[in-house]
Amino acid sequence: MTFETLMALATFAVATSVTPGPNNLMLLASGVNFGFWRTVPHMLGISFGFGLLLFCVGSGIGVLVAFDPTLHFLLKILGATYLLYLAWRIATAGAIGTGNVKSRPMNFFEAAAFQWVNPKAWSMALSATALFGGNDDTILGTMLIVTVFIVCNFPSVMIWTGFGTVMQRFLSNPTRLRVFNITMGVLLALTVIMVVR
Repeated sequence: MTFETLMALATFAVATSVTPGPNNLMLLASGVNFGFWRTVPHMLGISFGFGLLLFCVGSGIGVLVAFDPTLHFLLKILGATYLLYLAWRIATAGAIGTGNVKSRPMNFFEAAAFQWVNPKAWSMALSATALFGGNDDTILGTMLIVTVFIVCNFPSVMIWTGFGTVMQRFLSNPTRLRVFNITMGVLLALTVIMVVR
């Protein structure tokens, strides 16, 4: 991969990682509700899970998903169902310190597994491998794409969590926090349109 192509890949990785999507909306909400440090496993899970998804797509699974209508439809249904569940969890999250056991940040494994039903993650992985995986050795080229994405993705997810953490003070009022959580839940539920269209 030439230096120019590598820079184009890095730009693509930053642009797709930092723009709004299900992961970033959930990180924003988690930063507000649980703070930065409690959200770190969620952030790490996103980066690891997406890296694994990207590696598998670059190694050939993407072709199978792209051309098998049944598998593609199944992923859409799973993604839509899980996004609605997560939207409900965010919308009904209690205030910090309320003792609501169900109100907790997403853990590493949940965040990593979510990438497999996240429509934006699939779109990013399929686009990245189609645009940048062409002429290189499949495994080495895919590993380079994965590495660039992980390096660019983690700072991007930190920004969203950090922004949520900064908003904590303003949202310390239970009414404002409730409105914020409901709004984030509704926005996440609206991303289901991306899945079912």
